[in-house]
Amino acid sequence: MHVAHYLGLLHRAEANLADAYRQVGAAHAEEADVHHLTGRLAAQCDQHVERLAPFVERYAQEAPQEPERLHAELFAGARGGGLGVLRDLHDLYLMASYADITWTVLGQAAAGLRDDDLATAVAECEQDTSIQLSWLRTRMKAAAPQALVVA
Repeated sequence: MHVAHYLGLLHRAEANLADAYRQVGAAHAEEADVHHLTGRLAAQCDQHVERLAPFVERYAQEAPQEPERLHAELFAGARGGGLGVLRDLHDLYLMASYADITWTVLGQAAAGLRDDDLATAVAECEQDTSIQLSWLRTRMKAAAPQALVVA
C-alpha cells in the first residue's frame, strides 16, 4: 500500500508551506496584509501537519521503501521589492496548489480505505487550502499591475 508515501508527501508539503509563509511574511513586513495573513496561514499549515501526524504514523508500517525523488522543493527563499512580493506569492500559490492536489488524492485513498477519520481530516484541511489559494490568487492580482507595469 502506497498511501503512506502520499501522507508523507503532504506532511512535508504542509510543513514546507508553513515555513515559506513565515519567510515571505518576514521579508515583506512593509506589506501589512501579507505580513499578518501569511502568519495566520502558516499557523493553519502547522495545524494540518499536526492533523496528519497520526495518519502518517498509522500507515507508516505498511509503506514499502520510499521511491527516489519522491519529494519536491518548490521554494528557495523570499525576494525583495515589489516584483519580489509577486514572485513570492506566486511560489506560495504553487506550493499551496501542490498541497491541494495531494489532499484530493488522499481524499480518494481515504474513500478507498473506508477510513472515515482520514476522510474527515482531508475534507477539513482541503477546504482551508482552497481558501489559501483564493487569497493568494486575489493578492497576486492586486500586486501584478504595480510590480509589472509601474516599475
